[in-house]
Amino acid sequence: MGRLQDKVAIITGSANGIGLQAAERFAEEGAKVVLADFDVETGQKREEQLKEQGYDVAFIQVNVADRDSVDHMVDETVKQFGGVDILVNNAGITRDAMLSKMTPEQFKQVIDVNLTGVFHCTQAVLPHLAERGKGKVINTSSVSGAYGNVGQSNYAAAKAGLIGLTKTWAKELGRKQINVNAVAPGFTETAMVETVPDHVIDGLVNQVPMGRLGKPEDIANAYLYLASDESDYVNGHVLHVDGGIMM
Repeated sequence: MGRLQDKVAIITGSANGIGLQAAERFAEEGAKVVLADFDVETGQKREEQLKEQGYDVAFIQVNVADRDSVDHMVDETVKQFGGVDILVNNAGITRDAMLSKMTPEQFKQVIDVNLTGVFHCTQAVLPHLAERGKGKVINTSSVSGAYGNVGQSNYAAAKAGLIGLTKTWAKELGRKQINVNAVAPGFTETAMVETVPDHVIDGLVNQVPMGRLGKPEDIANAYLYLASDESDYVNGHVLHVDGGIMM
């Protein structure tokens, strides 16, 4: 029996990176996983690959910034798998720029996906979690949301906002046995980080007591713990998975 045996999990932004790693990890542990992503071509390819490994997964396209799209994703999940037990709000984008150069459009795009999108997804799954009598919501914050980051006014604001949402929802939903927690990854080896120049990466690594960037599986394992029954009395917590950079 896996740690998530027969649980139904929606993971947003799971066509690539941390989300994909989490989808595979959850499926390994017996979950039925919805790969929810905006990227149809990659999402369908990932669905095919995971099904070939014998996992029970389904790709459903979603634009988390659009409520109709989110409602459709949740309806399809319930139709295919019969309910929802776990939501991982992993989808996120960056539109980095210094404050003096950031456009209102860049600011809005990131807030719409990284913050408002989490509100849409969580509100849409809430009746289904409540129906189960138990549920897990995991929000993906960031070290940028906890201590800021140059050139990321939009991203840091959204990720800091997620910490506030996490704590508020933990208070509101705890009595329904729905646990709401957040993971705050440090700098992690994903496509988002591949665009950063080497000298900047070296500078980041030097700040991490463990002397390396995070790997997607480091974050996926934190999601797994918070999604499993092992964390049933953990609520409103922000789990930093950052190699100690926040000390």
